Amino acid sequence: MKKHLLIFCLFFSLFSLQAQTTVVDSIYTGGMYRTYRLYVPAIYNGTTARPLVLNLHGYTSNALAQQQYTIFEPIADTANFLMVFPQGTKDGSNQPFWNAGMSSSLVNDIGFLNALIDSLDLNYNIDLNAVYSCGMSNGGFMSHTLACELSNRITAIASVTGSIFSTQYGANCHPTRPVPVMQISGTADGTVPYAGGSGMMHIDTVVKYWVKKNNCNLTPAFSNVPDINTGDGCTAEHYVYTGGNLGSSVELYKIIGGGHTWPGSPFIVGTTNQDFSASKEIWRFFRQYKLNTLTSVKEVDQQNLDLQLYPNPAKDVLTINFNKEDGSLYSVDVIDVLGKVVTSKNLENNSLTIEQLNSGIYFLSLKRNGVDVGNVKFIKE
Repeated sequence: MKKHLLIFCLFFSLFSLQAQTTVVDSIYTGGMYRTYRLYVPAIYNGTTARPLVLNLHGYTSNALAQQQYTIFEPIADTANFLMVFPQGTKDGSNQPFWNAGMSSSLVNDIGFLNALIDSLDLNYNIDLNAVYSCGMSNGGFMSHTLACELSNRITAIASVTGSIFSTQYGANCHPTRPVPVMQISGTADGTVPYAGGSGMMHIDTVVKYWVKKNNCNLTPAFSNVPDINTGDGCTAEHYVYTGGNLGSSVELYKIIGGGHTWPGSPFIVGTTNQDFSASKEIWRFFRQYKLNTLTSVKEVDQQNLDLQLYPNPAKDVLTINFNKEDGSLYSVDVIDVLGKVVTSKNLENNSLTIEQLNSGIYFLSLKRNGVDVGNVKFIKE
């Protein structure tokens, strides 16, 4: 990928962040400390689980630049979601990057971002049904990678000026459920060309790939974005592919004449569309989806099964108490959000050890005398 140095730092002094709401921290994973910036809106009080959005910087950029460039804070302040800006590692040219198929580096960024979700969930009340990823350029590539390889955690993704490398396209992308995808790209992007090249897929091919994966309608709803800023040097088209499996969809904002930029950003470093806000549209897209509605596992209310499941969330052991003992022999399957059975056992002493599970959302599938009676959701801390 062509190196693209963002020059937003020239403008940073014009904008100030509320230090009391931005936490700068790190976690130790993959044999190194990995840093991040977490924006916590003032409205967040921890009493209710809130969504989490990953916002990934581009190649040669950094977490701070991404935070100030994309201007998500006012949206988070109103919608009450947390946004984390992780920091990539440096490649052989000493430039920050994400290992999304552009390098032979052994850095495991999928593992880092997975561990980061777990770490934040331990300290904040995160809605694990509502974890999303967006990113600029290389961060957009990485968001596609997460859709391919971390679809058990990431509900939906948005890629701004990113694409998919041909090495990852097709057989090397393994989502096992529909993943809603938004793509925003300019036809005059000189860094990640709309028509592809240098191992990068054509943007139309990327969109069609996810349309096919999600089994969406092949014919999109089309509209021209109103050209409210006639001086920005570009216009925008909007394509919406609906009707996908489990309610999934794919959207494309095609910026006619647009460059390698984030639409709606006040930092003009190229032909930047000002007819819509990419940040607002990304959140509008994300908020439609919950992870548990994009799986084929159907949940039953605990009261209908006449049982109590606690603690929930749990760390080591789940206790299952039946309100009416009927002498039946119960067995359980633990199913992940992709519908895969990760463990099975007969239920003894009304307890189930779960310490071996990774953090995340699971379903307890109960059988009475070998007959399915329903699925109950629990969260492994």
